[in-house]
Amino acid sequence: MARQWRAEALKYEDDLLKDLKEMLAIKSVRDDEAATADAPLGPGPKEALLKFEEFAKRDGFRVGNYKNLVAYAELGPEDAEETVAIIGHLDVMPEGDGWTKDPWTPVIEDGRLYARGASDDKGPTFAAYYALKMIKELGVELKRKLVLVVGIDEESDWTGMDEFFAEYGEPTMGFSPDAEFPIINGEKGNVSIVTRFAGTQGGSLKLISFTAGQRPNMVPGVAKASVETTDTDALVGAMKDYLAAEARVKGEATVAGNQVDFTFYGKQVHGAMPETGENAGTYLANFLQSQDFGGNAQGFLTFLGTKLHDDTVAEKIGAKTHDELMHDLSMNVGIQRFTDGQDGFVNTNFRYPQNTTAEEIEKHVAESLPDGFDAVAKQEGHAQVPHYVSGDDPLVQTLLQVYREHTGLPAGEQVIGGGTFGRLLKRGVAFGAMFEGVPDTMHQADEFYPVADLTRSMAIFGQAMYELANVE
Repeated sequence: MARQWRAEALKYEDDLLKDLKEMLAIKSVRDDEAATADAPLGPGPKEALLKFEEFAKRDGFRVGNYKNLVAYAELGPEDAEETVAIIGHLDVMPEGDGWTKDPWTPVIEDGRLYARGASDDKGPTFAAYYALKMIKELGVELKRKLVLVVGIDEESDWTGMDEFFAEYGEPTMGFSPDAEFPIINGEKGNVSIVTRFAGTQGGSLKLISFTAGQRPNMVPGVAKASVETTDTDALVGAMKDYLAAEARVKGEATVAGNQVDFTFYGKQVHGAMPETGENAGTYLANFLQSQDFGGNAQGFLTFLGTKLHDDTVAEKIGAKTHDELMHDLSMNVGIQRFTDGQDGFVNTNFRYPQNTTAEEIEKHVAESLPDGFDAVAKQEGHAQVPHYVSGDDPLVQTLLQVYREHTGLPAGEQVIGGGTFGRLLKRGVAFGAMFEGVPDTMHQADEFYPVADLTRSMAIFGQAMYELANVE
């Protein structure tokens, strides 16, 4: 059967790429400053949602829209008692730094489709969309209803998703094509602890500003700071000595009068795997914290450059933990801000196993703040508890069997630190679409997805949807 699905999927490759390139050209980054009542997450995400609707109406699906936050395409008996949902997202991360191509002009080179969103998650979502289209045009019988749901705020607060499913009704089971094969049936908890403080000073140096990171779930690849000093040569020399001893990051400094502007370069990666990156911000703070600052400027640099630096398992703040199913807690210091005379903050994002809680993590962060540091640490944003679907569930077993048929590879259950829309359902998992051996470029510069894997995923998703819609 796998061979038949692959042969059918190949017929749709050109059309899939054409539609996907249109979608990838849309800069669907959440923009709260440009939000309106009609575009609650900004114009880019809304444009992507409406483009999806346009395609789904063109192809003859039953189509719905929830408050310009969620859209869906349905197939199968409308009165079916059970529903299988496939849940993707059309919002993307900011482009970040380090691209060698235009992130909003899709291009295929050496069999790879490059663009922001190519792998996270527009490419996989469109592989799933075309799988649904393939099933529709094959005219096969379905016992359950199939619905492809797309959101536009997965990278931030999941706005509208819970409310949509409360109105639509929770599907019987489903998967999100927003991770990796063979399957992700367990996801760690996810919480951000934000430490806020006033921009006070002291000492012989003044920290004018410090900035690193754009989102909680990205490891900052670039950090910048401006410092006022009476001895610019000494400060620049100290930076050179630091970088000579620390080979994992690079940096530079420019001098204008009595001000030194620093830029450090690390490695930007997905915040769910901070151990694979190099946090430019904590390195810059690690250098600066040994200089003569005072007030909250010193507290900020000490907290960031000592307690949070080079420790992705949060051992230094006492939050380190491990369990057999979900493994280690991880910590990403995703956003770091200080401005002289204004309020600043540090956003620490944690992916945690079942043997701890968000409240425990918050307590550890608060207790690790330096003495005299005028700061408060609190949970903020969209928090998620750990999620797990048993490996014995027919949903998991069916998806694993389809994967084995298409790849010939062994496959078993997995747990990750990333959070996908699969956890919106009690019986929800992540299934694809990154194959083993393909570099993970999600949230990174020059993000790409192999063209051949788009078609391969479409075939796998098509068979999986068909079997889930008919399995007893």
